[in-house]
Amino acid sequence: MDETLAEFIKRTIMKIPMTEMMPILKAWDFLSEKQLQTVNFRQRKESLVQDLVLLCEERRASIRDAALLDIIYTQFHRHQKVWDVFQMSKEPGEDIDLFDMEQFKRSFVKILQRALKNALTVASNHHKIVKMDLRSRYLDSLKAIVFKQYNRTFETHNSTVPLQDRTLELDIHMDSRIIHENRIEKERVQRVTQETFGDYPQPRLEFAQYKLETKFKSDLNGDILAERKEPLRCLIKFSSPHLLEALKALAPAGIADAPLSPLLTCIPNKGMNYFKIRDK
Repeated sequence: MDETLAEFIKRTIMKIPMTEMMPILKAWDFLSEKQLQTVNFRQRKESLVQDLVLLCEERRASIRDAALLDIIYTQFHRHQKVWDVFQMSKEPGEDIDLFDMEQFKRSFVKILQRALKNALTVASNHHKIVKMDLRSRYLDSLKAIVFKQYNRTFETHNSTVPLQDRTLELDIHMDSRIIHENRIEKERVQRVTQETFGDYPQPRLEFAQYKLETKFKSDLNGDILAERKEPLRCLIKFSSPHLLEALKALAPAGIADAPLSPLLTCIPNKGMNYFKIRDK
């Protein structure tokens, strides 16, 4: 094992918290149980890492083994990254079917020396791959949005109780002081909210971004803004630890009118949280 590969493995292991060291090494399944039993996991981390690297040298670890360790570490810490979504498509007229994952893995390994996009495209037997306007830290939520699988429980990493648990579960029939008109309005808001968002947990997204380009319109002659050729540009970004649940809670909480703007409620259906808005 050359110095570059040894250094890569060393840096990868150094990133692993001590509480996760054994689970990740076992998931890697490169070092045997007997080898791991020879290592003192109570010593200083620098010494521990050196012992593990020496074991990897004895096993003649390859770049593929090192890459697998890095992938497993990333899987354990997938919420620390923001993931992009790409859409694959075939030639017009070809059947869109799900490819065999095992065959995909074998094909992907064979052609990995090519560019990553080309490898994904060829291995999955698709025509092209394009980047979607969809990003998040939560892979399960991204998959649910892309494949329209909303009726499920999503990751709650570092999250609090969803807003809907505190705001939507209102028994509007219990308070006799609520006048008839308010009760009817609350029922309407609840109904519209459920029709818009459904009665299932929302996929987790942290933000939605809107870029607006528009020409300034004015009836005044000589208005400088109206005469400029370049459009006015602005950027609006909504952020929340759980954006869709927060949006779902706005109207029932009395913070916004129901229904909300389609620009906010269309995020899961369009599979986007980056939008560009221009004049027609």
